[in-house]
Amino acid sequence: MKHLAAAAAAATLGMAGFAAPALAEGEQIIYVTPNPIGNNAFLRLGREGSEAAAAAMNGTLASYESDSPPAMLENLYAAVGNGADIVVAVSFSAVDGVLEVAPTAPDTDFLIVDACPQGDRPANIHCAVFREHEASFLMGFMAAKASETGKLGVVGPIDIPFMHRYTDSFADGARHQNPDIDVEVRWVGGQNPFSDPVRAKEQALALGAQGADVIYAAAAGGSFGVFEAASEAGFKVFGVDTNLCEFAEGRMIDSALKRVDEAILQSLEAIAAGEDAMFASFGLAETGMGAIAMDEADAIAESGCLIAEMPAVAEETRALAARIISGDVTVNDPLTAE
Repeated sequence: MKHLAAAAAAATLGMAGFAAPALAEGEQIIYVTPNPIGNNAFLRLGREGSEAAAAAMNGTLASYESDSPPAMLENLYAAVGNGADIVVAVSFSAVDGVLEVAPTAPDTDFLIVDACPQGDRPANIHCAVFREHEASFLMGFMAAKASETGKLGVVGPIDIPFMHRYTDSFADGARHQNPDIDVEVRWVGGQNPFSDPVRAKEQALALGAQGADVIYAAAAGGSFGVFEAASEAGFKVFGVDTNLCEFAEGRMIDSALKRVDEAILQSLEAIAAGEDAMFASFGLAETGMGAIAMDEADAIAESGCLIAEMPAVAEETRALAARIISGDVTVNDPLTAE
């Protein structure tokens, strides 16, 4: 397995100075999602990163949105049939499909974002993953600092190992600040757990009724239901993926930033440069994960988030992030826990 060059691992993932190898005229990137993009911030960022890479690399982009695993497999085959040179496939839902399709198309490169097959991979399957647990730990720390009831909540989409990088790590961060704090997790579930704001809102309201005064909204597209609940019930929230404070005005403290667009841009540069079976992991150290509290003072002030009114908490959060990056504080990864 080849890994992204050490220089890339230490980079700040900014677009400034990006000089990707150009694709040949007419070559294309096809972006394949497991769900309709809609209001899903993660999927929107993925599309934006793919668009930026296509523009920087003199290529074209098409997006194929799926609504089920069979539809995603069909879209992967369609992408190859329609001449994709690089397929960007998002989430753990893509793994089985890419493993099936990639061997049939050795001249097409596949970038799986947010997951990676175990074991050896063909040269044309590449991976970009994130250490979500690091940023979720920071959200838990800030939530514990902000809580007055000593009760926190998390709303996640579905109870699978990957999602515990949000739920468990948020709880770990909260207990790093206050070992006695209470953290309860509720799952959206149902037929469409990643895009169901109605069920997510119900779970958030139930947590609020039990005394949770700060809730981590980690329910993908369903998180907008949590934001509605926050406005109605008066609790505070944290978001994921991008700055969503405008959707929970006066209620959202911060967000676990997941710079999917930048990671895709950098990963596609490596693939176009000839990397085989490229693998890259993005966390706090690579600024692939982060928090609004870690931004410059002007950016925090303009964020629209409550963290702008909590300078002491922001300073403590930056100090904690630095200790995580240095290794002084260890954040357990639920995916690798025995």
